[in-house]
Amino acid sequence: LSGLDPAQPYFQGTPVEVRLDKSDAEFVDVIHTDSAPTIPYLGFGMSTAIGHLDFYPNGGEQMPGCGKNPVSQIVDIDGIWEGTRDFVACNHLRSYKYYSDSIIYPDGFLGYACASYDVFETENCFPCPQEGCPNMGHFADKFKGKIKNNFVKLYLNTGEAKDFALWRYKVTVTLSGNSKVKGYVNLALYGSGGNTRQHQIFEGTLQPDNTYTSFIDAEVNIGTVTKVKFLWNNNWLNPTFPKLGAATITVQSGEN
Repeated sequence: LSGLDPAQPYFQGTPVEVRLDKSDAEFVDVIHTDSAPTIPYLGFGMSTAIGHLDFYPNGGEQMPGCGKNPVSQIVDIDGIWEGTRDFVACNHLRSYKYYSDSIIYPDGFLGYACASYDVFETENCFPCPQEGCPNMGHFADKFKGKIKNNFVKLYLNTGEAKDFALWRYKVTVTLSGNSKVKGYVNLALYGSGGNTRQHQIFEGTLQPDNTYTSFIDAEVNIGTVTKVKFLWNNNWLNPTFPKLGAATITVQSGEN
């Protein structure tokens, strides 16, 4: 059974006979996309973990792309009816959109087991453990039989619009140069499966010999890395023309 943002009002906190529960089937996976409290945030979806695998994309409360202004949302690319529904219940409806995208991307939507979404943004839940990470959506049942814990909470990020699948990479950059400078560092990844756009991995004081680590949720599964593009900028004209480079760049795929 796949629960697509199971309802919160009248169901959350009720006995198992009333709501969706892991005892309802051999394997129950759940996608939580609108689990903010109903009052005051009008969250329609349940926040509690109730399945064998519970996925919380983007933290499970506010989905990227759902905060658009009402006019642009209602006059939507998919038509006014779809836009109006999205305006009223955009987060709630993301659950079935992620699910349908997951059919097209069987290697996408990896969920990382984690204590919370805040912890997911650190290095503590990366990369996938030896048994791998389950895929949110249609292929979640590939993970059946690998579940050891009572409840498994899984976190991932998605895109703002179709196609929603993202692939997570950890990038570590050690800078070289002769003087520190304020600015930002961008990286783009190139690989056998495709290339990413530029992703900002750090903003602040860029100090030579320092190491900076960040995550890139790439819009493409890049496959084998063939090239990394490194760019830095200090946003303002500096008469000393500081030079910075990357002594080393390490790219780690979350999947393997």
